[in-house]
Amino acid sequence: MDEDTRYEAVRSRDARFDGEFFFAVRTTGIYCRPSCPAVTPKRQNVCFYATAAAAQGSGFRACRRCRPDAVPGSAAWNVRADVVGRAMRLIGDGVVDREGVGGLADRLGYSARQVQRQLTAEVGAGPVALARAQRAHTARILLQTTGLPITQIAFAAGFASVRQFNDTIRAVYASTPSELRAAAPRTGPAARRAATPAAGVPLRLAYRGPYQATAVFDLLTAEAVPGVESVSGPRGRRTYRRTLRLPYGTGIVAVDERPRGGRSREASAESSGAVKGGTGAGGVWSDGRPGGWLDARLHLTDLRDLTTAVGRLRRLFDLDADPYAVDERLGADARLGPLVAARPGLRSPGSADPDELAVRALVGKEQAERLVLRYGKALDAPCGTLTHLFPEAAVLAEAEPDGPLGALTAALADGALRLDPGADRDAAQEFLLTLPGMDSATVTAIRTRALGDPDTAPPGAGLPDSWRPWRSYAVQHLCVAGQL
Repeated sequence: MDEDTRYEAVRSRDARFDGEFFFAVRTTGIYCRPSCPAVTPKRQNVCFYATAAAAQGSGFRACRRCRPDAVPGSAAWNVRADVVGRAMRLIGDGVVDREGVGGLADRLGYSARQVQRQLTAEVGAGPVALARAQRAHTARILLQTTGLPITQIAFAAGFASVRQFNDTIRAVYASTPSELRAAAPRTGPAARRAATPAAGVPLRLAYRGPYQATAVFDLLTAEAVPGVESVSGPRGRRTYRRTLRLPYGTGIVAVDERPRGGRSREASAESSGAVKGGTGAGGVWSDGRPGGWLDARLHLTDLRDLTTAVGRLRRLFDLDADPYAVDERLGADARLGPLVAARPGLRSPGSADPDELAVRALVGKEQAERLVLRYGKALDAPCGTLTHLFPEAAVLAEAEPDGPLGALTAALADGALRLDPGADRDAAQEFLLTLPGMDSATVTAIRTRALGDPDTAPPGAGLPDSWRPWRSYAVQHLCVAGQL
């Protein structure tokens, strides 16, 4: 898009582009999402940025009305396999906070200087600035949804010091942390006291466009491994729960099936940012505006894992997808057109733990349940039927070193095979095909789900090139319709 096209999107308050770019107003010093409901500024006063971090780096603060820091992520980072796409996925997973820029560069196989240069050229901000913007968002979530002391929030969000935390919040939101907490809608002192870590952190997992939640939850229900996952409730109103192994601790998450939207803009994580109307099951506002969110709640043993946990849930539910681009391409096909019309916004789910997904793809659901019971780490405090974490690759490699399972888990444990968000998809696929017992269908499933590739196809399916780069979504349509 050129800048004139972007401005037309801003003038029409087109929510399809929320997260794809941001605009800032020179006369106010504020940056917004394209669908911001405020009066449209004059063209000569507007400038555009690829990321919120780039806008912040130029001295603009986040709009308090449209909350541009809470939009869905750009779908481009999931599609792109180059170093910038891989870097953006890793930063979203919290790698810079945990390992620094050097750790990010090592994972990508580039020097820190090369990563800095490429990110700055493509998205207008380097890895430190991108991570800083993400930390500010995490801090806002904790300030406005929990009653934690501000000092504790500073370190939980990933800041190195309280001073750095205070300076960042002032720069990004033009408020002190206390002022930001006090401005939280519908969260009085009593409500904030109730929102303790024991009660979990409430989340709004935002998405753009229509969202076919039923198909996603059907898949998760069919695949659920007892002890690690559960699905409860009637179809259409189910709740998916699972345990999470995270960098600093463990977590339990609950996500509701029914897409939501409405007038309320409570201070929950990943706010959809819409200001009126409501969404139905398809995730479209009653006034025609697309988008919405899934309600979720996270229980973490260490709040420093919040950013990583949210990123993994977004990948599992494919919330950063661009359904408009997918449906436009696939809907033009004679075979897929009726399927797309019947299920607009169908997603291609990913995984909450890529290593776990690879093991499950290899051994199947029944064997995965056996592995959980025999080798999974028991939770200190079970939650209903959730009793274990899925066993780590290193544990499985030592316990069952022989055969295909032993070969896969040994490669994952020693780092010979990487399936993290920044992994090279082609290199991972080539390595997987060298492992014993690993057929092309299993490798394709791992590439689609664990690596989040939007353009894979089962071997021998003969899917046409005209479906690229969205063949993974085409496969979902065919599977849901019973045609594959």
